[in-house]
Amino acid sequence: MIYLDNAATTSPKPPSVIRAVEHALRSFSANPGRSGHTPSVKAAEEVFRTRRNIAEFFRMPNEENVIFTGNCTAALNTVIKGILRQGDHVVISSLEHNSVLRPLESLKSKGIITYSIASVGKSDEDTLNAFRSVINSHTRLMICTHASNVFGTILPVRRLCALAHSYGILFCLDAAQSAGVLPIDVAEDHFDYVCCAGHKGLYGPMGTGLLLINSEYMPDPLTEGGTGSASADPLMPSYLPDRLESGTLNVPGIIGLNAGVSFVKSKGSDRIYQKEMEDIRFLYDQMSKIDGVHLYTPRPGDQPSAPVLSFTINEKDSETVAAYLNRQHGIAVRAGLHCAPLAHRHVGTESGGTVRVAPSVFTTRQELLFFINAVKNFAHIT
Repeated sequence: MIYLDNAATTSPKPPSVIRAVEHALRSFSANPGRSGHTPSVKAAEEVFRTRRNIAEFFRMPNEENVIFTGNCTAALNTVIKGILRQGDHVVISSLEHNSVLRPLESLKSKGIITYSIASVGKSDEDTLNAFRSVINSHTRLMICTHASNVFGTILPVRRLCALAHSYGILFCLDAAQSAGVLPIDVAEDHFDYVCCAGHKGLYGPMGTGLLLINSEYMPDPLTEGGTGSASADPLMPSYLPDRLESGTLNVPGIIGLNAGVSFVKSKGSDRIYQKEMEDIRFLYDQMSKIDGVHLYTPRPGDQPSAPVLSFTINEKDSETVAAYLNRQHGIAVRAGLHCAPLAHRHVGTESGGTVRVAPSVFTTRQELLFFINAVKNFAHIT
């Protein structure tokens, strides 16, 4: 199997991550922070080491503000449902994932909030003007993807954050596709909230995510329960990370995530990005020569882009193309709307979706050549 669906989750995981998870299951299978016995204390120490490593990686001012979640979706829901109040207004981009759209639509359907969609333009100035034009006196939160999971478009998130703050608006960065690949400096960029997938560019296990909080406005918890602290209080603790981490933590996943972050640090996220973008540019250049292949973005590198590429072949349904690549050639890609109908509507591909290819640091040139030949075969027979 040639795996090119790394925008969904990276595979394979680094050997160090696999070893860390196995070691955790053997040596740290105790509940951290719940007991005073040695296994519990050791598990808590490993969780803290991960928190500290992640805070250093993202230049977080306080490691206690690194919150472990089950995935990026849970982090986004915590911000959206934990910050917004009756009558609030939200601004999002036209490239947002359903992890942003659906919780907002749910709150809107209950008459709690309203939201506006700012169209991402051809230039950063166009995008900034679009966001500015839909801000109103009730806008409390701006949410923006760092990079589109479908088309790789990178948004001017630092300037958008500054724009939000100039109006007294909180800013939440959806870094599902960018964490570990694009630079994120929470201290310098002043993002209020950063939501990350642990299992993508950070190379951690599935079932891991992060919420990085850099604001005095603390979200209300999505779930409430045991924390191992302030147990006599019927309300959740007011301090982090306990306030947002009720229930037993995914200790093996967290320790595996620590190994994933260390792997990215050792490789260098800038070098990982350059390698993956070289792969994407190679694919783009080769596929642009194939009759019947339609590419939906300018050549990656000619403008800022994340390492993903969407295409269709001979106007065939994207699911048909992906099924052919899987069955006939053993190639794993993602087809359809990629849980991002807003992005497809923005580009005009919502009827049949696109096929998305996304390499990782482990993808080889031989695998890419095999993929290109498979695309040529499909284009020829259709």
